[in-house]
Amino acid sequence: MGKNDFLTPKAIANRIKAKGLQKLRWYCQMCQKQCRDENGFKCHCMSESHQRQMQVFGQNPTRVVDGFSEEFESLFLDHMRRSHRHSRVAATVLYNEYIADRHHVHMNSTQWATLTEFVKHLGRTGKCKVDETPKGWFVTYIDRDSEAVFKDRLKNKRIKSDLADEEKQERTIAAQIERALLQNQAAPPPPPPPQQQQSPDPNPNPIEKVAFALQPVSAAEKPPLPKLEFEEDSGIEKAAKRRKGTASSSTSAPGGLSALDELMAEEEKAKERSNRKDYWLCEGIVVKVMSKTLAEKGYYKQKGVVLKVIDKYVGEIQMLESKHVLRVDQDELETVIPQIGGAVRIVNGAYRGSNARLVSVNTDKFCAKIQIEKGIYDGRVLQAVDYEDICKLHI
Repeated sequence: MGKNDFLTPKAIANRIKAKGLQKLRWYCQMCQKQCRDENGFKCHCMSESHQRQMQVFGQNPTRVVDGFSEEFESLFLDHMRRSHRHSRVAATVLYNEYIADRHHVHMNSTQWATLTEFVKHLGRTGKCKVDETPKGWFVTYIDRDSEAVFKDRLKNKRIKSDLADEEKQERTIAAQIERALLQNQAAPPPPPPPQQQQSPDPNPNPIEKVAFALQPVSAAEKPPLPKLEFEEDSGIEKAAKRRKGTASSSTSAPGGLSALDELMAEEEKAKERSNRKDYWLCEGIVVKVMSKTLAEKGYYKQKGVVLKVIDKYVGEIQMLESKHVLRVDQDELETVIPQIGGAVRIVNGAYRGSNARLVSVNTDKFCAKIQIEKGIYDGRVLQAVDYEDICKLHI
């Protein structure tokens, strides 16, 4: 076995040492050479190959540094897009994952001296959303891929079509209600019974006497016949009153509700079935964080605004006090009830998505009275709406 053979203990030891990551200051990006100690890096800098690479660098140093910077940024964003596409991660965690590959482009060859400068650059260029916290810098990838934009466009189109279908259904129900009202008003009274269609007695009052003149008179001088008077409450008027009472009772339901009330009740039930979902988060509402796992970080029972809803059940919350952005599941959130007269959003139930004004609250039954604002239901008052179905609007 030779002195420098592949299976000698020294060769094996050298491969073991070169397997892991070494110190960044002993790495030459131009030659892509990693040295294990200061002496090795010094010897490499004195070699002819390194001198040739430094001559190339000296001819156009700005172009070389810009090339390494672009490559470093591109690889860093690619790793972030693959590993943490929809999450908020600490910048140090991302950097440690990126440099796990020993053949990566090192930061000492780029225009950024520190990770903080690089993170600020990502925030200025709009490629990531960055925020500084007591625990360091955190970044969130902004997905601008054509596929993601196409999916968002399809999602918005589907939401608009659902809203259009719902409004069309509501207009149809409202038209049916109007037709029912017009039919009730224009319906003719039913014909009287056969026994009540007899002609009245020409002289119902037998006591009254009619006097006739005996002397002959001409046709022109013939006096007019006396008018026959009926009693104030004759049989015909009684029949008319009975018909009116029958018509009014026919339009009322057995439980004291009219046909219009029954139709409106059916409409409410249909809207409740179609709009009652197991998710309620929406953008622009104020919620309270009830996650005990976030108590150590000071977010427990703190309020925030929903900036974005992810997959219907996860909300991107911006805290009102610290302005930190969190991603919390809706099971760990709670609706917020404003003061009397405050604006609320109906987040679940028959009138889901409508804006309303808080009229009063019932603390014993955990419900509230609200009045809808805008839309085809403008001015409608809803009684006994559960706290879970309404939430404060952020103004």
